[in-house]
Amino acid sequence: MSKNNQTARSLALTVLTQIFDDGAYSNIALKQELDKSPLTSQDKGLATELVYGTVARKLTLEWYLSHYIADRDKLDTWVYYLLMLSLYQLLYLDKIPTHALVNEAVNLAKRGKGTDKFVNAILRKIVSQDLPEIATIKRKNKRLSIQYSVPIWLVKLLSEEYGDERAEKIMASLFERNKASVRVVKQEERPRLQEELAAELSQLSPVSLVAPSGHFAASEAFANGEITIQDETSQLVAPTLKLEGQEHVLDACAAPGGKTMHIASYLTTGQVTALDLYDHKLALIAENAERLGVGDKVLIQKLDARQVAQHFGPDSFDKILVDAPCSGIGLIRRKPDIKYNKEMADFSSLQETQLEILDSVCQSIKKGGIITYSTCTIVQKENQEVVQEFLRQHPNFEQVMLEHPCSDILVDGCILITPEQYQTDGFFISQVRRIS
Repeated sequence: MSKNNQTARSLALTVLTQIFDDGAYSNIALKQELDKSPLTSQDKGLATELVYGTVARKLTLEWYLSHYIADRDKLDTWVYYLLMLSLYQLLYLDKIPTHALVNEAVNLAKRGKGTDKFVNAILRKIVSQDLPEIATIKRKNKRLSIQYSVPIWLVKLLSEEYGDERAEKIMASLFERNKASVRVVKQEERPRLQEELAAELSQLSPVSLVAPSGHFAASEAFANGEITIQDETSQLVAPTLKLEGQEHVLDACAAPGGKTMHIASYLTTGQVTALDLYDHKLALIAENAERLGVGDKVLIQKLDARQVAQHFGPDSFDKILVDAPCSGIGLIRRKPDIKYNKEMADFSSLQETQLEILDSVCQSIKKGGIITYSTCTIVQKENQEVVQEFLRQHPNFEQVMLEHPCSDILVDGCILITPEQYQTDGFFISQVRRIS
């Protein structure tokens, strides 16, 4: 379809095909299509809703469609995605008239011979009948999987780790919209910026402003470097390092640099060395440092975090942050495709990498120095188990018990935030100290 004839639904269909057929990341694929689209901001907003909504509800939509389509493998994939997209609108977007969305689906289907008649017939059938009831699914895990569009393995895992009741609250919360949140660079400016941005104070972070939704990146305050986009949970990391200003700090897995900049904001004569493996990510860190006016405090270096000990040697850093590569399970609300791209086996290989990084960086921390370990996942195998295994292998380290005014996010001396608690990302933070 030419750009001149593009609609919100045709753009959404293009992105969904990239996600489901090519394994594209939802946020990246959508941004690329929106950036080159002539659609109005309102239609771009609808396209965004359609993409994220359809991906988030994928398993639910597939279950419903299975009652109307005998063999999905006989359909071109784009036709099936068009039906998913249309069903999402029918079920979850009540402001769109049924006849309008059916008509546009039929128009989009005309790119395939006879496909428009098939799509019309399926959608008319769905509209004219009562939908099957998810409550009739007898097996509990299967029912929850379909209800919340979460793979069965993840339903089981969350239930095992959090209990049935909390697991279901976590899964239900993943359909709620993430708050928009920013970190205020200068604390004394927070009252003024709160009023300017029509925002609220965060319950979790003393340097954050939040709003139910909003495009803070388009504000003058963002352009001036007075605020930076950062989730409330992520803002809790740098303060755990208890920086006084003169320290040499290592951010071992730094991109895109949000936590690096937060660390740099505490430094006077000190410096933070930010590592990453990829040039384009290092460029992003440099761009952030420049915008926020902390370029002189940030040293950017291309290096695998597992090579820290070999490259820097012993006693090189006062404080270290390892914001480790992880499954990203805590980010599902913002990146719903994550839940379909993981398997249980991933956690073992990720834990291996996480421990390799910790093993390397711990050789470069000074005696008495602390290492903060954080992830954007809520799975024990990547969190508590990693810390426990690290301490078992390194008796010259001890756990530092973290504190926070919100006691409901403290678990065994660690900070663990699940998405349903404060409508944030899921996040984990822990800390260890070298004692000999």
